Amino acid sequence: MDLQEAVLNRRSIHDFKEDNVEQSTLKEVFAKSSLAPTHRMKQPWNILMFQDNGKEDYADSVLESYEREGFFSSSDWERAEKMKTGIRKFLVQIPHHALVYMEKDKDAHKYEEDYAAVCAFIQNAQLLAWEKGIGVLWMTSPYLDDPLFADAIGLDPSLHKLVAVLQMGYPRQIPKAKPRVPIDEKYELRSNHFKKYSIKEKS
Repeated sequence: MDLQEAVLNRRSIHDFKEDNVEQSTLKEVFAKSSLAPTHRMKQPWNILMFQDNGKEDYADSVLESYEREGFFSSSDWERAEKMKTGIRKFLVQIPHHALVYMEKDKDAHKYEEDYAAVCAFIQNAQLLAWEKGIGVLWMTSPYLDDPLFADAIGLDPSLHKLVAVLQMGYPRQIPKAKPRVPIDEKYELRSNHFKKYSIKEKS
C-alpha cells in the first residue's frame, strides 16, 4: 500500500473483531510512527496500552469519570445501570485502547509544539496501522480532561496531558468515506502585496 492509498482509504473504525493484534506488530507501528516531526527531537509521545484484563480496569475508570461528570444523572437508576453495562461491554470488547499522553511543559509555546508533535505521531500511527489491516479510532473523550481519571490509571494530572485514546483492532466493518469540504474553500493565495488590517477593520 503506498502513501496516497493509505491516506485516501483510511477510515475511522467503530466495529472491531475480537482478535488481539500481536504486540510486536503494535510496537512496530508505534516505532515507525516515532519518525513524526518533533521540535528539538523531544519526542513527547508516550503510550499506555490497555488490553485483556487491563481493559476491565480501564472501563471502570471511564465509567467512574462519566459518573462524576453527571453523565447518568438525568436517568433513573435502572436506566442508568443499563447504560453503564452497555458502555462497559462496548469498551471491553474493543481489543486495544492505546492512551497517548505527554508531559506538560510549563512554557506555553513549547507545550503547543509538543501537542502538535503528538498529533503528527498519532496520524502516522493511523496510516501505518491501516497499511497492516489494523483499524483505529482516534478518541478525545471528556474523561481525558478529568484529573481523577488520570490519577486512577497511574498518571499525574499535574505533569501529564492525556492527548487521545486510540481504539485499535482488526476492522469488522469499514465505513464508507465521508465527503470533505473542497480545498478551494480552505485555501487562500496571497502572491502580491496586501494591506495589513486588524480584525476590527475586516469586520
